[in-house]
Amino acid sequence: MRNKLGLFVVADSEKCTGCKACEVACFASHNANNGVKHTVGTITTPVIPKLYLTRFGSKCMPVQCRQCEDAPCLNSCSSNAISKIDGVMVVSASACIGCKNCLMACPFGAVELLPLYNNAEPVMQLAVDEAKITANKCVRCYETGKPACVAACPHEALRTVDLSAETKDKKVKAAVALASTAI
Repeated sequence: MRNKLGLFVVADSEKCTGCKACEVACFASHNANNGVKHTVGTITTPVIPKLYLTRFGSKCMPVQCRQCEDAPCLNSCSSNAISKIDGVMVVSASACIGCKNCLMACPFGAVELLPLYNNAEPVMQLAVDEAKITANKCVRCYETGKPACVAACPHEALRTVDLSAETKDKKVKAAVALASTAI
């Protein structure tokens, strides 16, 4: 029996211009409950995407969760706030206690600890006068099935990777190449 490997999004630093269209699309996709409309000037919640544009030298690209098969974030979560749903590591903001274990465990730096908002207002922690912070990471838009960042990128710098399909294609190409060289 063969395992189906989880899908994830990767970026091509040669194509990425740093326009942040991916960040805006990600934010809009995941914040319908925060009063986010698709009209400029209507956003009252801070723009907090689930991917992070990173600059290095003259290049840039978004850093996103790779949806690891043996996910270090999931394995390190002390409050069971991270679960695997249809191959995607999803954070339950209500269960997250902000312990930072997932941040330290992620080999890609794809997890951030950020304030939580509901209806454009910060969710306050009990017993302290501070906004609740929670783990935030790419969930590959599992709710819709198509990552908003990939669809929004005007330079086609992002793509969804299906390793099962890509591995099968590589095997077929290798077999064809070997067969054509056989004597």
